[in-house]
Amino acid sequence: METVTLGFALCGSFCTFEPVLRELAKLKEEFPDIIPIMSTVSYETDSRFGDAAAFRARLEALCGHEILHTLTQVEPIGPKKLLSALVVAPCTGSTLARLAGGIADTPVTLACKAQLRNEAPVVLAVSSNDALAGNAENLGRLLNRRHYYFVPFRQDAPQKKPRSLVADFSRIGETVRLALEGKQLQPMLA
Repeated sequence: METVTLGFALCGSFCTFEPVLRELAKLKEEFPDIIPIMSTVSYETDSRFGDAAAFRARLEALCGHEILHTLTQVEPIGPKKLLSALVVAPCTGSTLARLAGGIADTPVTLACKAQLRNEAPVVLAVSSNDALAGNAENLGRLLNRRHYYFVPFRQDAPQKKPRSLVADFSRIGETVRLALEGKQLQPMLA
């Protein structure tokens, strides 16, 4: 059986970091080789949800690899075919927009571009307050593109934030398993 190496990229939806980290720990049991990647914002920003340095230390300890957080560090993903699949969790609206527009100007979007170069799966776990508003078009565009797979998502607070979507992070593992077979987990709407 072929060894699977996953990339696991985090963007700046800080309120989802704790549940994402819990799921990453579960994913690590099945896929022991996970390379952490962080957007510049998620790598550098202290938020009301925690200190950036403490979170980085936890992430590196969990993965057993140094975090890739610069364009130079992620660029070899494509030419060296470093990853079997790349998970972006959380995937913010800004990242959705960049990916839909083909813009690779952050460590996470460049990692995605490098992964797609190899026609390998990119698994997106959406977390965006405007996914059903300004980013609805971008979500739709990516749903129609090859090699993008979505962790099932739902409205997270329809009364208070009617245009917000969040992935069911507990389903990252099963989404990755199917994406490695070229299949989208269904139903996509949780």
